[in-house]
Amino acid sequence: MTQDASHQPYGTPEVPRIAVRGEATLEVDPEIARIGITVSARGTDRRTALEDLTRRNNAVLDLVKSYGDPVEKLETGAFSITPELARHGRGERIRAYHGRVHLTAELNDFTTLGELTTRLADLELTQVDGPWWALRPTSPAHGEARRQAVLEAVQRAREYAAALGSDLAALVELADLGAENAPATFRGAASGAGMQTLAFSAQEDVGAPALDLEPQRQTVYAQVNARFTMTPPQL
Repeated sequence: MTQDASHQPYGTPEVPRIAVRGEATLEVDPEIARIGITVSARGTDRRTALEDLTRRNNAVLDLVKSYGDPVEKLETGAFSITPELARHGRGERIRAYHGRVHLTAELNDFTTLGELTTRLADLELTQVDGPWWALRPTSPAHGEARRQAVLEAVQRAREYAAALGSDLAALVELADLGAENAPATFRGAASGAGMQTLAFSAQEDVGAPALDLEPQRQTVYAQVNARFTMTPPQL
């Protein structure tokens, strides 16, 4: 019994197969921005450092939360209390304690982002890093890139078939790169997601105007493999 031509890896002279790759690259505006916040404190003893750090951390949390819906996420990361040893003397004498708390905030309003960043940097012993621009995993841009990659694969296959005097007959397979034995991998997420970093820190409470931050465009890239059967070429 002979195997159907549509299931044979290379087709037959009567039912030739054509394999193409479709690609698409989009540049879109970011949807969210993340900033890192480091709150520091220093005390001559551990309790004083902890109390000061707690006070400063609460002030930062209250400030960020006061912006409401534009702040989609606020998370606390690493926390540390580190003793500082005196540089001189025979014994190991603790000179002071340093405390740090790292937080991450994610915002969807970039006007609010500029104002919040400035106000955070105005706080004593507070450092702000970022912003890092990004798209959400559920962004429609990912689906649009995949759709355009499929359309590009179909168009490419039609052009190859037309060059042989043929027409496309049927779709045999459509796959993300990496979903089969292809050496490449599928990339549907944003790349270049805001690697430029701005850092701000303040030691004194000095008023400053809100920063005017220009969002960094995001690149969304998609690739697919497609295989079709086509009518016999006119050679």
